[in-house]
Amino acid sequence: MEKLTNIGYVKELLERHGFRFSKALGQNFLIDPTVCPRIAEMGGAGPGVGVLEIGTGIGTLTAELAQRAEKVAAVELDDRLFPILEETLGEFDNIVIRHGDAMKYDLAALIEEEMAGLRVVVCANLPYYITSPILMRLLELHLPIDAITVMVQKEAAQRLCAPVGSRESGAVTVAVAYYGEAEKLFNVPRGCFMPAPNVDSAVIQIRLHKERPWPIKDEAAFFQMVRAGFSQRRKQLGGVLAGALGIPKAQIQAAFEAAGIAPSVRIEALTMEELARLGNALSDVR
Repeated sequence: MEKLTNIGYVKELLERHGFRFSKALGQNFLIDPTVCPRIAEMGGAGPGVGVLEIGTGIGTLTAELAQRAEKVAAVELDDRLFPILEETLGEFDNIVIRHGDAMKYDLAALIEEEMAGLRVVVCANLPYYITSPILMRLLELHLPIDAITVMVQKEAAQRLCAPVGSRESGAVTVAVAYYGEAEKLFNVPRGCFMPAPNVDSAVIQIRLHKERPWPIKDEAAFFQMVRAGFSQRRKQLGGVLAGALGIPKAQIQAAFEAAGIAPSVRIEALTMEELARLGNALSDVR
């Protein structure tokens, strides 16, 4: 599929189909010949594996996945791409592309219908504007997937892969650490895309926990605490939670004491284990 990374061919292909890039959809197509094979290999595409892809572009990554995996099931929002994909991916019989919004699409049903009996992974080049919502949906749906390998903005990669308890961490960092283990695989310069974005990218991988190492009594309440804390991350956590969660200060104090954590701490200083302890203690006093 070398032609899909040939900028002359890609320009001619898009022009022939009257395609114009959509800024609203954050469209930047990969044209570097080395990137998609690395994503496919490091993402785990292989025999006995089904790959869920979010967004196909013109099929550059899709083709690499299909050459290695048993099955590729993709969800693509832009229906203007479908005539192009018929041309670029027509040789493959192990690809299914569904039209829809990945933020609303029934991904569990898609996996069950198209990849039953296969080990499932996710691979995608995610639009920058929707990186965190897509990742959170993939994690919160508790899909039967082993790993998520995605291209994201370089700064987002640093935040997603930061250790919980570091200054680079945020609410999404905690969520990723709760559901799995994140690692940055490699950087991707902006010149690898057409059109070139104004920032560099990176490929990260989240390996999902088989069993979560931090038992949480109430996931919804835990993440409410995390979001509240990081919304005012420079302030003392005890005061932030008392105001944001509507819990009396005496109960907040009791929860911090039970967790062995000072109410004056900032949330960004807490490890995952400490956050879990505090979240469970808050559930007990509510």
